Amino acid sequence: MKKPPLDRRDWIAGLEKGLAILEAFDSEHARMTPTQAAERTGLSRTAARRYLLTLESLGYVYTDGRLYGLTPRVLRVGWSYFDSARLPRTVQPYLQQLSATLNESAYVSVLDGWDLVVIARNGVSRVMTTGFVLGARVPAPLISPGVVLLAHEADQDAVSAWLDTVELSPFTPHTITSGARLREKIGRARVDGYALIEQQLQVGVRGIAVPLRNRNGEVVAALSTNMPMGEESPEAALQRVLPHLQESALAMLNVL
Repeated sequence: MKKPPLDRRDWIAGLEKGLAILEAFDSEHARMTPTQAAERTGLSRTAARRYLLTLESLGYVYTDGRLYGLTPRVLRVGWSYFDSARLPRTVQPYLQQLSATLNESAYVSVLDGWDLVVIARNGVSRVMTTGFVLGARVPAPLISPGVVLLAHEADQDAVSAWLDTVELSPFTPHTITSGARLREKIGRARVDGYALIEQQLQVGVRGIAVPLRNRNGEVVAALSTNMPMGEESPEAALQRVLPHLQESALAMLNVL
């Protein structure tokens, strides 16, 4: 996850701060005053207000005179990735075939920091109750593709250090928030070559994932499916789903 340091002479601080303002909005901070935005970003109130006013002028935020919120225009930035990136377009035919075979929703996801982001999907009609929309972002250790990708991170010391300090919210009564137990699940996924996760984000939902490798053997994403648990045992779900996930991952090997 580490990137080479950028020469500070090439760093544009204004861009960094403007993006920080946009990223400060979330479900718990859907609308903010300049003071709240400043607290969320570490900027002064004056600076936060100026960035908000600039973003309002550009159409990325709106205001009622006191509170600021995002406008749909910000989606242009995110959707530019889906329109331009090769990976989501390349995997889509394989997801369609996999979803049709299993009659389950199929996803390709990547890590962004310690979050798991869905970059491609093909869903069945019940996707809204057992799945994720395109662009969904969730804590990586709580979802099967996230566990798979953390298991194949090159810097396992960084993963371990993060698990020692992170405080994860319990989304369900079954959510595992213990760093030691999460580390155990990640280690098991590394050995098994897949991850099966149940009821960590949604009660009654099971996910199974395998790594997606490119022709050089590097793990570049995760392939997964979500399903309602129903009366199907974990063993039966694995027997039904895992061979198809592995077959699809192998088929994608030469195109990634």
